[in-house]
Formats: sequence, C-alpha cells, structure tokens
Amino acid sequence: MRGFKAFLLRGNVVDLAIGVVIGIAFAAVIGAFVKDLVTPLIAAIGGKPDFSALSFTINQSKFLYGDFINA
Repeated sequence: MRGFKAFLLRGNVVDLAIGVVIGIAFAAVIGAFVKDLVTPLIAAIGGKPDFSALSFTINQSKFLYGDFINA
C-alpha cells in the first residue's frame, strides 16, 4: 500500500490528473461556446438552424459538411 501511495503522489501522475480535469472542463466550455454562440450566428447569416442537409459534390462524391457544422 505504501508503494502505491508513493506512486500516486509522484508529480507526474498528479500533473496528468490535473491536465485531464482541465482538458475536460475546457472541452465543455468550447462545446457550449460553439453550440450557443457560433452555430446561431452561422444560422442567422445562412438562414438555416439545421445544417445537416448542407453538402457539395465533386466528381459524383457527396460531402456532407452540414453534420460537421451541427456538431
């Protein structure tokens, strides 16, 4: 048990855990920013709140970029 505690208290593991927590929190902030601010701005300019139908075609290959914007 003492060895496991020493392993957990080493700087690398604690730093990694802090980095993971900060990364998860930052991802949530960016997701909310895009969902609540960027997507409605694009919808106001483009006139569509749902972009899933947006696509373009090159040599009979269809690229559905609307799902990417919705995400």
